[in-house]
Amino acid sequence: MDFQLSQSLAVLSRTPYALHAWLHDLPPSWTVAPEGEGSWSATMVVAHLLLADETNWMPRARTILGDGPRRLTALDPDAQVRSVHALDLNDFLSAFEQQRAKCLAELENWNLTDEHLERTGEHPEFGTVTLRQLLATWTAHDLSHVAQIARVMAVQYREAVGPWAAYLRVMRA
Repeated sequence: MDFQLSQSLAVLSRTPYALHAWLHDLPPSWTVAPEGEGSWSATMVVAHLLLADETNWMPRARTILGDGPRRLTALDPDAQVRSVHALDLNDFLSAFEQQRAKCLAELENWNLTDEHLERTGEHPEFGTVTLRQLLATWTAHDLSHVAQIARVMAVQYREAVGPWAAYLRVMRA
């Protein structure tokens, strides 16, 4: 599928609400356990999505659309690990909904054209990237982390499902 802003906005606008419907007020046994050593819990993933909306997607988009040097800053993808204990999951979900709405309102106000989407910035690892690629990545990033949350939660029942684990691909991931 080729990138279309309207298609991405359809996903990006729903992610916070889907996560809220799914995770809000779940018992912590579902939301604080990671799938293994060094992995993230559902709460940590939501904290990561919030942090990415605050420090990654829109700041980088503003840089690409700006007039000055368009060098994108390096990010720490694990930064939320240091702050995850500051709020509980329900607070993270609410903050994520608010931050995402703010980001998407700003994005929609830009009235982006194909010319805007082809503007480039210099990523510290990948080199030249376009705004189109950044926005497509934001969308895929959301979907990747929704899948991660499902996997992290499913493996909590790895032993409980017994022999049916053989039929559950999520248990083998």
